[in-house]
Amino acid sequence: MFQLILVIDKQNVRGLTKAPHKGLSGYQALLKSYVSECLRRDEAVYLFDANARFAEALKKRGVSPELIDAALESSRNEAAA
Repeated sequence: MFQLILVIDKQNVRGLTKAPHKGLSGYQALLKSYVSECLRRDEAVYLFDANARFAEALKKRGVSPELIDAALESSRNEAAA
């Protein structure tokens, strides 16, 4: 475990302490949960998503961002169908 000090405004701390969320008691556990959840979500999108890495490689090689976006959208639509 690593200790980290965050400066958070009073309004947000009050919001965190008013009611337990996600079955957690206390704002420290809730903050840990939020940080972990958001980090994992961002990692999935930006670090581990093969499409994102492929799109970045295409951009570096001069492929139009519009063409890349259209191809990614088409790929997402096919995967959802």
